Amino acid sequence: MDDSERGAHYVQSLERGLAVIRAFNADAPALTLTDVAKATGLTRAAARRFLLTLADLGYVRTDGKLFSLTARVLELGYAFLSSMSLPEIAQPHLERLSGEVRESTSASVLDGADVVYVARFAVSRIMAVSITVGTRFPAYATSMGHVLLAGLTAAELERYLATVRLEPLTSHTITSAERLREELDVVREQGWALVDQELEEGLRSVAAPVRDRTGRVVAAVNVSSHASRTSLERIRAETVPPLLATCAAIEKDLAADPRPHV
Repeated sequence: MDDSERGAHYVQSLERGLAVIRAFNADAPALTLTDVAKATGLTRAAARRFLLTLADLGYVRTDGKLFSLTARVLELGYAFLSSMSLPEIAQPHLERLSGEVRESTSASVLDGADVVYVARFAVSRIMAVSITVGTRFPAYATSMGHVLLAGLTAAELERYLATVRLEPLTSHTITSAERLREELDVVREQGWALVDQELEEGLRSVAAPVRDRTGRVVAAVNVSSHASRTSLERIRAETVPPLLATCAAIEKDLAADPRPHV
């Protein structure tokens, strides 16, 4: 968001404080003051003030040189997850599906241009990065993203395509808006999405939508596997049917739960 889009209410210091928290990740769990300043675009003096304030509040720890997050930051995400029925309801279904297909299963929602994992059951690590609740990936390169994008209205999809950068993450990634539209048409028609190594080489994933009482797509569930052990034909024949059944079971449980889904 640039300055012209910000209202009079906008608190820039809050934006910068959150940017400091987001500077830490699985690849950079501990950072120096210089690292944080570089990652956030802040001056060293400003980065230091934010880090020390976060340390006073208990969200950051430091040994005098390196800074890292504390477990207290989990409270920020837990407040969101605990207000949703979806993760709690989906988890046992993901575990049963994983036991049936013997692959890792996940559920995610769409947040801006990304899918965000809200539930997961992993049987093996098949990606270069570790996936946990809260992990984000660009929607255009994932099976769950294709499902969630296919569930958008025409106007919502056009807004997404007008702002997203379709960068090639692998040699298989769809980088054309027109090609992505065509793929989403297929997903709507068949009711599920199959992505072959678009996010990461060697990773195949199939996903299906989870709908609310009104028929709106509110989440997606996927099964991911390594290309070396699972063919596309096998995924279509052996994984898609139990995946669709799992999504239907989650929808049934969501319909009976009065809490917000997402």
